[in-house]
Amino acid sequence: MPLLIFGVAVVLVMRGLRYSYPHNIFGLCNVVTLVRAAMVAFLAGAVIDATVSGWLVFWVAAAAFSLDGIDGWLARRAGLTSQFGARFDMETDALLAAVLAMWLLATGTTGPEILVLGFMRYLFCAASFFVTPLRADLPVSFRRKAICVIQIGALIALLFPMTPEFLAAPVSIFAAILLCWSFAVDINWLLRRAT
Repeated sequence: MPLLIFGVAVVLVMRGLRYSYPHNIFGLCNVVTLVRAAMVAFLAGAVIDATVSGWLVFWVAAAAFSLDGIDGWLARRAGLTSQFGARFDMETDALLAAVLAMWLLATGTTGPEILVLGFMRYLFCAASFFVTPLRADLPVSFRRKAICVIQIGALIALLFPMTPEFLAAPVSIFAAILLCWSFAVDINWLLRRAT
């Protein structure tokens, strides 16, 4: 399973490089994001393998999360920023959140409400097939980036094996409310812009 997921990621990256990457070199920035994608693929395998240690899942997830932002910094430093790189980073973040939410649900750490934190982006993408204005580009937003950090940070806090059980619901609900609010702001902006 992890190799299949990583293989699909590599194919999508190659396609993106071919059609929307304006630079002649792949760059360390994209290598870092690709390493993060490999970590996410490993974590996806852990969802279906109950023998994987919770500590290992936590440390791999924390490493994948800690590398987020480094790729963007490297891209800016090397003059390799691109829409491809930003999209690659964003999709890696979205998949990380989805996989962590599934792991938390599969292990019984939280209930199905955790799926809000993992699948809100995919719900938004699905809605865009039916609501044309949702396909438009959004402006860069510090709010969106900050809430993404809170979202994945909350998931990783819930992964931490020593997090008290009574914190699971408040942490997930608080992060889910912020995430829903952020998506509502963006959806409202896109719909108003289309009228």
